[in-house]
Amino acid sequence: MSEPFAPGQRWFSSAEPELGLGTVLRLAGRQVQIVFTGSGVVRMYALGSAPLLRAEFRPGERIRVGGDDKRVERVERRAGLLHYHCGDACHPEGELDAEQPVSQADARLLSCRVDRNDRFELRLECLRRRAEARAHPGWGILGARIDLIPHQLRVAAMAAARRPPRLLLADEVGLGKTIEACLVVAQQLASGRARRVLVLAPESLVNQWFVELLRRFNLPFAIYDEERCESLELGEPRANPFEDEQCVIASVDWLASHERRARQAQEAGWDLLLVDEAHHLSWGPDHASPAYALVEHLAMRTPGLLLLTATPEQLGLGGHFARLRLLDPARYTDLEHFRAEMRGYLALSPLAGRLAEGAALTTADMETLARLFPDESEQLASRLGRIAAGDAGEREALLADLVDRHGTGRVMVRNRRAAVGGFPRRVPHVETLPAPEDPLLLGRLRAEFSHDVGETEDEPAHDFTRDPRMDWLLRVLEETAPAKVLLLCRSRAKVQAIEEALRLRSGLQVARFHEDMNLLQRDRNAAFFADPEGARLLVASEIGAEGRNFQFAQHLVFWDLPLHPDMLEQRIGRLDRIGQRGDVHLHVAAVAGSAQEVLQRWLHEGLDAFARVLPDGRELLRHFGAELLQLAAADPEAREPAFTELLERSRLKHAELARIVAEGRDRLLELGSRRGEGGDELLRALREDDAAAPLDDYPLRLLEAFGVHHEPLAADLWLLDPEHVTVDGFEELKAGPRQATFDRATALARDDLLYLRGDHPLLLSAADLLLSGETGNATVLIDDALPPRTVVLEAVSVLECVAPRGLDIERWLPPAPLSVAVDTRLQPRPGFAPSERSRLRAGDRLLDLAPQRKVLAALVPPMLARAQELAAEEAGARAAGAADRADAALGAEITRLRALARVNPAVRPAEIQALEQEREAILAALPSARPRLDSLRLVASPDFLQLRR
Repeated sequence: MSEPFAPGQRWFSSAEPELGLGTVLRLAGRQVQIVFTGSGVVRMYALGSAPLLRAEFRPGERIRVGGDDKRVERVERRAGLLHYHCGDACHPEGELDAEQPVSQADARLLSCRVDRNDRFELRLECLRRRAEARAHPGWGILGARIDLIPHQLRVAAMAAARRPPRLLLADEVGLGKTIEACLVVAQQLASGRARRVLVLAPESLVNQWFVELLRRFNLPFAIYDEERCESLELGEPRANPFEDEQCVIASVDWLASHERRARQAQEAGWDLLLVDEAHHLSWGPDHASPAYALVEHLAMRTPGLLLLTATPEQLGLGGHFARLRLLDPARYTDLEHFRAEMRGYLALSPLAGRLAEGAALTTADMETLARLFPDESEQLASRLGRIAAGDAGEREALLADLVDRHGTGRVMVRNRRAAVGGFPRRVPHVETLPAPEDPLLLGRLRAEFSHDVGETEDEPAHDFTRDPRMDWLLRVLEETAPAKVLLLCRSRAKVQAIEEALRLRSGLQVARFHEDMNLLQRDRNAAFFADPEGARLLVASEIGAEGRNFQFAQHLVFWDLPLHPDMLEQRIGRLDRIGQRGDVHLHVAAVAGSAQEVLQRWLHEGLDAFARVLPDGRELLRHFGAELLQLAAADPEAREPAFTELLERSRLKHAELARIVAEGRDRLLELGSRRGEGGDELLRALREDDAAAPLDDYPLRLLEAFGVHHEPLAADLWLLDPEHVTVDGFEELKAGPRQATFDRATALARDDLLYLRGDHPLLLSAADLLLSGETGNATVLIDDALPPRTVVLEAVSVLECVAPRGLDIERWLPPAPLSVAVDTRLQPRPGFAPSERSRLRAGDRLLDLAPQRKVLAALVPPMLARAQELAAEEAGARAAGAADRADAALGAEITRLRALARVNPAVRPAEIQALEQEREAILAALPSARPRLDSLRLVASPDFLQLRR
């Protein structure tokens, strides 16, 4: 890249050769902007480190202009631009097609600048592995640090099938809506369907989203707040700060309260919008909250939309309608009409339940089905007859037809804990500690409580050395030894005070975790806690522990309690997760007479919150929160009668809400969510990948090629040492040696480990560095097993199709290596492979090829030309096969959606149209696929070294 850039020049990206030929648009300071017209991508590169190669063709090489291949006879340079003379025509470089076969492998082979054979084979393996990963159904989430949970993967598959995905994720608490949303985001980004993503969350959850996306999915999002925007505007006052990053997390409350920032966010343009805690968006027919208005404006401009909520729709149908109208405003226009529609769906729930459970259908069920299938009376009677005779397949088919007719099933996902299963049992250990002898203790506890529940902003000083809760904690630790224990509390100050008290009163190994620690510090302390020989106790603040998985522990201690039941559930969710292998023990204690005791008793005696999930927690707090705080502030003896009465009312209200939720269950929606679209295939593919990964040393060999040494530390654990690394660019190793694993269970237990799978950024960077350079692209191998005077040329090409990234063309035609072998008679050698012995001895034999330079010049060009002809034929066949597969799969999906649209108004015409346009674009792009020469291997008998010319 020594040549200076100039507008109009053509360059290749060595890191992304699939983008095709790019054109320099402009120079801006120390950056150059290049447009890749074939793939519809615009990139800005730093001048000093851009992975770019000048597209310069030599006389004798072929170029493609207007779809025609032409041979270059002479190259003329004018004002920094190249002009190619081909016969009577002269073509400025700007006329070249975006697809151009470019390789330096032949030049290196002809000049005898060759590499060892093992480097050629590593390069070939790298090409194959990259293509396999790209074609994998789990591309984008292969390296996700998640359990393979079927219902979550069904959501990911469902979203991947939508054009674009617009979904309300409404699983019950604890089923992993955040994971589901991150799966969708990761796949949309990896496939190119989304490039710009905006995540909006309450202020308290912004850090959690950042950690979740980065640590679990290797997605580096930028957190935006007022300070960051102001800083960006200092450098470029007229620029929109939201255009500085592709993937952004921001507080919905901050944006909604700042008109200018909200306008900038809307104008920045996004491909996918994700909104957490969507039930906080308030809407009515005559009024919308600022947060709802913000999301509504963004939703209208953004193709993809994910809304997350755990609030059951039965506890507020108006709010549920408000969320659905964000997803499809053309479909959900009238609240009263929606109420009537929902009543119709709920009336079908008993019928759906009987079909699902194999129970006999009632006369009323028959009448309902007759109304649903008015034009199929004879077929329906026949189907019902087969069902009555015990035909399970017909029963399942009829249930599937009912699910297809469900209105909100196209835009909403609702999974239930009872149906999913796999959750541990909660074992509460609730204690009331004796009233204190210290007359000042209740006052200190009251001040602490006021800050915890947000009544006061100034946090009091904490000294827990003589606090009764410290005696209780030490007792719990002694009784649970040697088990790991997680302690959660409200703030960083409490973490430090608890740690100090434990240091003075015990010799226990303690790890801490709070929001003021950076990610590296948190990783180290989490690893210290996860280590069997490490800390027994981890003391964490509420915010500091967000987004972390501590399910290897079974004991959770509450130093204090959050007022909001949803926050309590979030704390319990650190351990109570699918995959937890033991009962979860919840240890809770409060001092008698304290304000904390009031909250503890309300949660335990009034709501049974420590034993069961509270889907109605938000509603219960709205009913009783103010009264509860008043009683907490009252004199302990005077408040008891009123508090007892409050507990009774809370129990009754909780029972009433639970009944409403149970009676209002939409069985069709739940059944549709459980069926999903393609989730089983995705699960199966990821499990197969898991089974193969621990035995695969390819990632280690790839990194070793760049000087990253490795050594085993334990089963499924490796140390990567970058001391002798030969390149800059491995972000994960810049801080020094890192531990890594290929095993999913180990990665889940240790957040600090690199989880190396096919789409991990470290491996992708290494593969890009290897393939963008010359290493291994030319080699000569002497094979003693070949007959005398035998020479075979292996030409490895990469099959590439230059197309807009949003088409995800690699799903149908991955950039797989295409290997062709020809001999000196220009005859193909199908299935040719050098002998194993020659490959093993290749490193022992030093070759001096200089005397064979003229022989190579005579042999290689015609052999290569013939190999490229054969490669073009094979490429055409593969492209045609990919087109047939795409046409069949997308055509079937279009047909299915058209049929579904006749019975389900939730199938949007725009969705069908988008799929039709995608099919047309893919079928138009695939025939343009071309093989790009990547590497050459000349395999010869030993007498080749004696040839002279």
